[in-house]
Amino acid sequence: MRIRNAFLVFGLLTTLALAGCSTNSESASVDDKGAGPTVQTAQIFNDAYGVTKDAGYSLPAIPIDRVKPQFRRQVVSYQTTERPGTIIVNTRERFLYYILPNGKAMRYGIGVGKQGFAWAGTAYVAWKQEWPTWHPPKEMAERRPDVAKYVEDGMGPGLSNPLGARAMYLFNDDGKDTLFRLHGTPEWASIGTAASSGCIRLMNQDVIDLYSRVRPGKGTSKVIVIQ
Repeated sequence: MRIRNAFLVFGLLTTLALAGCSTNSESASVDDKGAGPTVQTAQIFNDAYGVTKDAGYSLPAIPIDRVKPQFRRQVVSYQTTERPGTIIVNTRERFLYYILPNGKAMRYGIGVGKQGFAWAGTAYVAWKQEWPTWHPPKEMAERRPDVAKYVEDGMGPGLSNPLGARAMYLFNDDGKDTLFRLHGTPEWASIGTAASSGCIRLMNQDVIDLYSRVRPGKGTSKVIVIQ
């Protein structure tokens, strides 16, 4: 499946760029690819969201009791023919699945921006970056003059950077940048919502965990986006 060409009209710049305790929970839903029900098992990583020291930065703790349980990092049952290491993003349900062996997946809650709804298809993580620089799209700068200075020069890494602690850059099968990103965010309250801008955002503690699992490359980091 190829990335829908409609996404390209957004014209974004190239760089838009823990183990925890377990609690028991049961719920079920059906994913859009017909892969079958996804059922929460017994691992919700509620203790993964404390103060996190990373690359000289101190990420603040997330008040996890204010995040709906379904959007916290957790292992779920997930039947799919995709091999372990594949990422499946379900924008409607606001979930990102990292496929694990034996019919399991690590599920993360996500926030979805306008660009996140721009296409559905298959890509791969071509490269990834810790504490990335943010270049807002020109369209955003037109709406918000306060960020216009970052279009060319970029906003350096930091706790207030909209890309958060990590970014992963998706390319299509032809090796072209899709301008679609998986990235962190300091705005934890936006998880589970449709944010005003950006691609797919995760809480910073979650994007650090996902980043540690992903091996960039066409044959090792397939990403499927479901609308």
